[in-house]
Amino acid sequence: MKLKIEALLLFILFSCQQDYGQLKHIAKLPGELNEVSGIQKVNADGLLWAINDHGNSDHIMGVNEKGKIAREINIKGADNADWEELTKDNEGNLYIGDFGNNYNRRKDLAIYKVPNPDSVKGDDVEASKITFNYPEQKDFPPKKSERFYDAEAFFYVNGYFYLFTKNHSKNFDGTTLLYKIPATPGNYEAQLISKYKTCDSPQYCKITAADINKDGTKVVLLGHDRIWLLTNFDNDNFFSGDVKTIPLNHSSQKESICFIDDNTVYIADEKNGSSGRNLYSFSLN
Repeated sequence: MKLKIEALLLFILFSCQQDYGQLKHIAKLPGELNEVSGIQKVNADGLLWAINDHGNSDHIMGVNEKGKIAREINIKGADNADWEELTKDNEGNLYIGDFGNNYNRRKDLAIYKVPNPDSVKGDDVEASKITFNYPEQKDFPPKKSERFYDAEAFFYVNGYFYLFTKNHSKNFDGTTLLYKIPATPGNYEAQLISKYKTCDSPQYCKITAADINKDGTKVVLLGHDRIWLLTNFDNDNFFSGDVKTIPLNHSSQKESICFIDDNTVYIADEKNGSSGRNLYSFSLN
């Protein structure tokens, strides 16, 4: 018994000493979300919806304010090849980005539309499918210096998706490609809007998630230890305005971000070794 008490005290002491940098720790997520890759709130007072990436179930999970799974919905017609991101439209429909493509080999990139999960009755819902390709990609995979066609970040605005690619190229220079895709059923060639170089560290300068605030004036892009805040842009060229890099002073496998209000975002990281699988909040002010 004495050993158990000592172990518990050490655990509590260790937990209290965790350094989350500028992040506020909200909750430890359950083991079912070890590989959380996208989060989104449909309603401010509703559940936080989350997905896992490649190799996990075809489910979305509703997490409550304590980080516990309160609902789980099976998404029919939406196989999880590599789910990497969640976004929503103005009606509360969710969209799952099945476009993870680490090796730049996939020809089956898809986005799945899911009816507002807060209004779904039962444990199953049918998804509709949007497919797309990058017209600039000619080879599968392309040569190592041109592997720009993975993605883990997108959001919805005014009937379109905006997708930011994750760079896996040799001689990494931080280049991300911004693409535009119609948010209606069909098969599309993604439209290249612009390019941007984040920074030159392969560990920290890859974009792993994105979101836009309610009035469309702020965009956040996520990396493992930083946020890029985009403001004062023209129309849908989000890199045309100001780009501010915000260090989080905390490094982990962060792959999920969403706005909670105009100045607050939630961030989640995957479990990696003994760290991760946490939900945080961060103030942009």
